[in-house]
Amino acid sequence: MSLAVVYSRAGVGIDAPEVVVEVHLGGGLPSLSTVGLPEAAVKESKDRVRGALATAGFEFPARRITVNLAPADLPKEGGRFDLPIAIGILAASGQIPAEVLRDYEFVGELALSGALRPIRGALPTALQARRAGRALILPEENAGEAALVKEARIIGAPHLLEVCAHLRGQQSLPIAEATISEIPPDLPDLADVRGQHQAKRVLEIAAAGGHSLLMTGPPGTGKTMLAERLPGILPPMTEEEAVESAALASISDRGFAPERWGIRPFRSPHHTASGVALVGGGSQPRPGEVSLAHGGVLFLDELPEFDRRVLEVLREPLESGTITISRAARQARFPARFQLLAAMNPCPCGYLSHPNGQCHCSNEQVQRYRARISGPLLDRIDLQLEIPPLPHELLRGDARSESSTAVQNRVTQTRDRQLQRAGKPNALLNARETESICQLSDREAALLEQAVERLGLSARAYHRVLRVARTIADLAQSESIGAAHISEAIGYRKLDRSTAVRNVSGY
Repeated sequence: MSLAVVYSRAGVGIDAPEVVVEVHLGGGLPSLSTVGLPEAAVKESKDRVRGALATAGFEFPARRITVNLAPADLPKEGGRFDLPIAIGILAASGQIPAEVLRDYEFVGELALSGALRPIRGALPTALQARRAGRALILPEENAGEAALVKEARIIGAPHLLEVCAHLRGQQSLPIAEATISEIPPDLPDLADVRGQHQAKRVLEIAAAGGHSLLMTGPPGTGKTMLAERLPGILPPMTEEEAVESAALASISDRGFAPERWGIRPFRSPHHTASGVALVGGGSQPRPGEVSLAHGGVLFLDELPEFDRRVLEVLREPLESGTITISRAARQARFPARFQLLAAMNPCPCGYLSHPNGQCHCSNEQVQRYRARISGPLLDRIDLQLEIPPLPHELLRGDARSESSTAVQNRVTQTRDRQLQRAGKPNALLNARETESICQLSDREAALLEQAVERLGLSARAYHRVLRVARTIADLAQSESIGAAHISEAIGYRKLDRSTAVRNVSGY
């Protein structure tokens, strides 16, 4: 037989598109050419494949070999096509049976010794192989990750010889099984935070409704400490969330560790990060921080220190939950449903209104510092809270507050109530759903309208206050939104107020 067809997957996105590897043996001078938009690493596979076949004791055909990677307009990258190319050459030359290949897909990089080396994107590859109804043969080091996909037939192999023995029926390779750790993740506990009762309350509200949160306060008040404890009080991930989060991590440069399965991601990029680092990009688009935080928390510390143009790229994914990266040749779309958590100082020196009186920033400096955060972005943040300095006496002693487990139980019950009612957390309700679910009596409506007028809230901020109030009512197990819930929600729009003290009746 002079033609063999092998199925593989291109790991350029979470959809892992199918690639058909066609290997043809023809006449003419011995050579090996690869077509179908291969990048340099794919073109170099001919040398790795030749060395691996020779070392493993197979015959490398002394004929003209053409490897076609279809579809032709899809860029191919990396060493993941080494194994399917080698299998195709062996099948086309009759050294392994070709008829069994239709039931398998292959991915893997080959060493010159014939050993299989791990590749990136094993989990999305397994997802698509399952949908195609084929078993997936890949490097043994990737098998644990790929086996996390339920009902997928995953076969891990350490060497090319063992893959060929399996295809010949000489020695079957076992189906890989997922090994999910039964040990609870060691996440930072909310009980470690002294004082800051209002901050813990707001953190619980944010977790219960999926709301974004901005914390403002002097250095050392616990903003970062509180932020690191948000993932520990969020509801457990659903199967769909865990798969999507793991798939995004799998195609990133760092890959996915199976022991992180089901643990909500916590991403905290430095303020020098570029826009591409946040949203993703590159000639072959890769997910950025907003996508790697999908299903978890994106924490931006020292928010005003980020470049303003970088922060503006957050506006679209905050609304849509997706990010689309466009290049001349193709587009890549990645999920980006994250919970934004940010922290900032109240002024450039950080000590505005601090009891120590160290701040000497002028009003103009303070306004210029806060103006680094645009109004449209601030408008999209549901909760804005000032974190005050902690009295020194609270730092002494062994008093511990409520644990993350106890708070998570309440948060999970509240989130379940929201899912039963609308199928989504309160923070994701659209305008029509907000008006339907967050109905107010005349008294509460008048209170909210007064606050909107005096604080100058936009229509977007108005709906966000309603959704936060609905979450507060859900935590209180209240069927209706009361004046106390509205008042508390209005109080969490700290940065919407002017520098003058304004009081709205009822809070």
